[in-house]
Amino acid sequence: MALLGQMQSLLAALYDAPVEYDVHDYLITDPARAAALQELPSPPGTDEQLLIAATDDGMELGLYLDAAVLERLGRRCPLVALDESNLGDFCTALEGVSHFHYVTWSTGCDRSVSLLELELQAEVDKYASALSLLLEQREGRFPGELFQRLFASCRLLPHLTAAERDRYTEAHRCAARFCERLETRFLRRRQARPAALLAELRSFYRLGSHAKLRHALHFA
Repeated sequence: MALLGQMQSLLAALYDAPVEYDVHDYLITDPARAAALQELPSPPGTDEQLLIAATDDGMELGLYLDAAVLERLGRRCPLVALDESNLGDFCTALEGVSHFHYVTWSTGCDRSVSLLELELQAEVDKYASALSLLLEQREGRFPGELFQRLFASCRLLPHLTAAERDRYTEAHRCAARFCERLETRFLRRRQARPAALLAELRSFYRLGSHAKLRHALHFA
């Protein structure tokens, strides 16, 4: 899927955080294979899942994305035109690519990553990448509806455990706070400051787990 590689390149350029691993080489679209790799009796209950297994030499990775999501994105490419018809599928795929890229980048920097940090960064990545695409596609016109669309109408999957629900809820809350302040500080004032916005995003990307959470909540 060339699209996933382009999404990964978008994140790498956005954060100035290249990695040597191509997400396409780790892609799994067969739900039966994703289940077998996790020794589960049934396919995943989600359209996206990063699979990580510890080994003697480090770790093995796989990114499961539902084939139907990729098929729909292939028919309506968000990198050409991102809108209501493909935003949901774009966010699903981007979240998976975000998880993969952040784990491989952090490993290359000899950094550990918590599950909460991984989810928080993915929430910010979805906003930042969609914002970047929409600004380009709309010739610089600010997409005022984006924040509301990504953060005000989120619903969790019903099969999540209590711990998973708590983690996703907290990641969503922290990301919403951070992205709202990004808009207020860099985009909604009389003169937008895209260079300062980019610098803030790159600084945030490099924060450790606890510092990232603190900054998301208290950035002003």
